[in-house]
Amino acid sequence: MSANAGALKRKHSGKTIKELFTTQSKPNVASAAPLSPTSKRTRRESSPIASTEVATPPTPMSKMSAADMYHFPSKRADIPSNAHVVDITSSPDSSPAKANAPRSGSGMRKAAPNMHANSGPKRLLVKNFKPTRKVDPKVFLDQTWQKIDKALDTIFRQDEIDFSLEELYRGVENVCRQNMAKDIKERLVGKCKDYVGATLKAKVKESLARTNVDVLRATLQAWTVWNSQMKYLDWIFCYLDRAYLLPRHESLRDISINLFRSIVFENAKLNPRIIDGACDLVAADRTGGDLDGDMFSNTVNMFNDMQVYTWHFEPRLMEFSQEYVVKWADAESAQKSLPEYVRSARALMDREMMRVERFSLPSTTKRELLTLLEDHLISKKESRLINQDELADLLEANAIEELGLLYTLLERRRLGAKLRPGFMKWIEDEGTAMVFNDKEQDNMVIQLLSLKRQLDTIWKTSFHRNEDLGHGLRESFDKFMNKTKKTSASWGTDNSKTGEMIAKYVDMLLRGGAKAIPAQLSRKAEKPAAVDADEDNEDAVFDEDTEVNNQLDQVLDLFRFLHGKAVFEAFYKKDLARRLLMGRSASADAERSMLSRLKIECGAGFTANLEQMFRDVELSREEMASYKNISEERNEKLALDLNVNVLSASAWPTYATVPVILPPQIQSAISKFEAHYKTKHSGRKLEFKHALAHCQLKAKFPKGAKELVVSSFQAIVLLLFNGRRDDEHIDYNYLKQATGLPPAELNRTLQSLACAKIRPLTKHPKGREIHESDTFTLSTSFSDPKYRIKINTVQLKETAAENKETHERVAADRNFETQAAIVRILKARKRISHAELVSETIMATRSRGTLEVSGIKRNIDRLMEKEFLEREDDGLYAYIA
Repeated sequence: MSANAGALKRKHSGKTIKELFTTQSKPNVASAAPLSPTSKRTRRESSPIASTEVATPPTPMSKMSAADMYHFPSKRADIPSNAHVVDITSSPDSSPAKANAPRSGSGMRKAAPNMHANSGPKRLLVKNFKPTRKVDPKVFLDQTWQKIDKALDTIFRQDEIDFSLEELYRGVENVCRQNMAKDIKERLVGKCKDYVGATLKAKVKESLARTNVDVLRATLQAWTVWNSQMKYLDWIFCYLDRAYLLPRHESLRDISINLFRSIVFENAKLNPRIIDGACDLVAADRTGGDLDGDMFSNTVNMFNDMQVYTWHFEPRLMEFSQEYVVKWADAESAQKSLPEYVRSARALMDREMMRVERFSLPSTTKRELLTLLEDHLISKKESRLINQDELADLLEANAIEELGLLYTLLERRRLGAKLRPGFMKWIEDEGTAMVFNDKEQDNMVIQLLSLKRQLDTIWKTSFHRNEDLGHGLRESFDKFMNKTKKTSASWGTDNSKTGEMIAKYVDMLLRGGAKAIPAQLSRKAEKPAAVDADEDNEDAVFDEDTEVNNQLDQVLDLFRFLHGKAVFEAFYKKDLARRLLMGRSASADAERSMLSRLKIECGAGFTANLEQMFRDVELSREEMASYKNISEERNEKLALDLNVNVLSASAWPTYATVPVILPPQIQSAISKFEAHYKTKHSGRKLEFKHALAHCQLKAKFPKGAKELVVSSFQAIVLLLFNGRRDDEHIDYNYLKQATGLPPAELNRTLQSLACAKIRPLTKHPKGREIHESDTFTLSTSFSDPKYRIKINTVQLKETAAENKETHERVAADRNFETQAAIVRILKARKRISHAELVSETIMATRSRGTLEVSGIKRNIDRLMEKEFLEREDDGLYAYIA
């Protein structure tokens, strides 16, 4: 080295020029290759010393030239200066400008001869003094690949990494920069294909002798190994992936997946075993075995990554599932009852959907699997699910929960309405049995209301208010409640018994109030499910008025189903008259409320007579007040407190006049009122109905005084014992002569006084039947804790004769109404066929009660006898004007 160089060495604390102008190596790396002068990242990391030329006065030049001064030997002394050394972290430089640049004998560029010729200011030039080398790109590729190939062998053998990933990354980057990315990609793909086709495929094939699950497990292991190795490939070939493959819509990931899919998964021997292995995992779960959740989850992820789930696994899973579901459905439906099958089917569907959700299977699998399950469990088992006999058993047991599960299962395929035929048939059979059960006639309405409440709860809770089933429910009630049958209960008429019993149930409610409501129909006795099903029940207050109004609403629901309201009207009118005349209504508000309901349902014409009855009672009350005021003004002392109800004959029921001999004081009071009424209302005729009267008597018994509430006939009989000794007997014939009552009425009266629970009279001899030889005495042992005692009056009990009379009157009225309808139809049509006439007559008389076709035909014959119509030669009926 020259003296100047030596001086420079001493000046910089013992460091050589070479050490000052070379780049620092990485720590702990013994053999770092020199950096490429053309590598942009390398030039940024190293700072080569540049010569600077500044305008200064000329100074004497050193004996040593600039080229000699900045010439440094190679790092490796054993390599000649003219040898070609390839560094894979730097790309070979083949730039023509640099190749033609003048160089000194040692490889450095020569300084310009006139560098300091002028003393003026010069431009600052920065020059890189690192030597450049010219290397063939293919040689560079081969040497780079040699190191990469060795690294790939280490990765594929799963040995410990003993190479620098960054160095390999730089090599791949520089190869790609020399437009050789395609070559290195082809070498990489070939290397990976050989590895996958040999090593990985062989490991999977070793499991072919075992089960499908073992083959799948081996495939998953190979897939896991391949994915872990691909991480290193991603690191090494990252630049190739981003700079070359990505613009061409490729990626190392896709290439690696395609290799594994095409070589391992799509192998003719391996593919069916792998798919069946995944299906076997599902089969184990379905048969109650333990599902290896991790393995199945990894399998699904592998199929999704390889993009074979939709084309390979899903079709096979559906085929496999179909075989299982078909066998399961046939076996379960044959062995289990309907509710058990429904529960099992729902449980199976829940398990299948839970597996789909647990392993995040695609929505297509969920949709296809659900469709498959619904098809084989519901659609193809429809006949079993809507079996009328088994449905009837569930309805009979009031199995609300089971019916709800059945309906929900059917509704998955919009088949819930298919339950309608069986539902309607059961309702019709049950209702018909209740209507024509002669032994339980008195409980008919209670049974019908209980049935209606049960069905309403089922419809709301189990059938989710399905409109078709709701219409079926009402149609069934409409059908069986209007069935007619000539039985002893209706006295051989075509009258509907339901109308009569509904009217009597309403009478019981209005007479007894909330206390008369049966326990099973009370809202307090409703089951929780029934209460929840009715939103109006949530905040209900269970007071007496609410209870009665609720019962009236329920009865009105039954009343709406009646086509012929004539029977109900006749019995309701008769019972209302008894309540009004005898003051037996529990609540005047309830009476008015029921009347308003009937007016809304049937119109003002239906309730006109009923409203007139209420008005008559009010007017009678005013009339009696006026009579008493006039009597007081005249200072006429009344012998007894008389109250008379003046009734309109057209509005009230017809009552037979029963002959009776009244006591003188009663007859006198009645005569005075009659004279007063006739002077005030001339031209009116009063006809007293003593059978409807009732009295209050003050009686003295040996054990104390009592006040008796009795009927007029009972009062007449009891008054005959005034002035008699306690042991004095009065025979039957004397009572008959003194009262003037017919034997039937006298027998009923004596039976109520001497044979009932409360007995103010004693019969001799004792017995329940009244005979002409019997004698009667005042009961000396009569006592009661109450002072005011009600003795059951015969007026409150309907006799068989009265019931028969009412039915016959309704039947006769309906015949007249039918004849009137026929005449109106013929007047309008002039000529009409028999079938049309019958059809139009049924429609015209439906609201009052329809006769059977045979009854209509009889009325047509009667009109022909009365010469209102005639049959012409062509068979048509014609009206005779």
